[in-house]
Amino acid sequence: MSFPQQASAQLARLSRWHPAEYLAWAAIVAAFLLFPDRYLLIAEIAVTALFALSLDLILGYAGILSLGHAAFFGLGAYVAGIAAVRGVSDPLLGLGLAWVAATLLGGATSLLVLRGSDLTRLMVTLGVASVLYELANRLSWLTGGADGLQGMEVGPLLGLFEFDLSGQVAAVYSLVVLFLAFVVVRRIVHSPFGWSLRAVRGNALRAGAIGIPVRARLVAAYTLGAGLAGIAGALLAQSTQFVSLDVLAFHRSADILLVLVIGGVGWLYGGLLGAVLFKLMQDVLSSLTPQYWQFWIGLVLVALVLIGRDRIADWLALFRRRKPATASHVPEPAE
Repeated sequence: MSFPQQASAQLARLSRWHPAEYLAWAAIVAAFLLFPDRYLLIAEIAVTALFALSLDLILGYAGILSLGHAAFFGLGAYVAGIAAVRGVSDPLLGLGLAWVAATLLGGATSLLVLRGSDLTRLMVTLGVASVLYELANRLSWLTGGADGLQGMEVGPLLGLFEFDLSGQVAAVYSLVVLFLAFVVVRRIVHSPFGWSLRAVRGNALRAGAIGIPVRARLVAAYTLGAGLAGIAGALLAQSTQFVSLDVLAFHRSADILLVLVIGGVGWLYGGLLGAVLFKLMQDVLSSLTPQYWQFWIGLVLVALVLIGRDRIADWLALFRRRKPATASHVPEPAE
């Protein structure tokens, strides 16, 4: 077998779905079926997971630091919302328009983001998000400004399923889009393109020395991630039928970074796991302590960073090894 054939066979083997992945998606479907009163939360988790997936493609695989990823999320939300206000009620068409707009913005700004060091990239991405935020605030005739976009009318999905107050259609819609996007991203990261991104993230100079077009790879990854973030923003706008300046706020970018910190960077399921844990913590803690729930989330994150995810996993593994020995030690009855 020649080297190209061996490489192709190796990539095919690595891209196969593992049984644990099927179980993960089965658990998501089971959660949808078992918690009919939490459809809105499920839809919000799916949107957050897709947003985290888009950032993970940029940060975890391409190694591009960003503090303004909300720019693409917010643009997608506003494009879908404005389209609905102006008569484009088909949610799939609005989703497509949001994807195109966010992808174009990602391609245009990628040339700026890739210049300079990591600190420069952080400032540029933050600046792009800030500019869009101020534009959305100033162009109140188009975006609604501080009052938010009013009068959104999202039509039935596929012409059959109306968006209901319980959020059932929104949850199914968001989960299906999340799964399709996940399949596409999974295929990308297990392709030669995805492995070249890993090489660039590891050492850009060496990657360029062996013939990998470093700049083109980073531009492509940044553009793809921006498009996915736009889709996530459009999903949020269509699910809630409301868009405000909050979709472009800095905390939106910070929160999605926290989601990846919780779930793990450079691991596709990290965004999904982080979104589930972050939103569940937010939901539970905000109901227990409405005024101080952010304090407790921050405390959990500080502990996670200080202790380290690997050390926690080692402790759990040690506990699992000791538990059978402890349970098996049963004193013999006295004769």
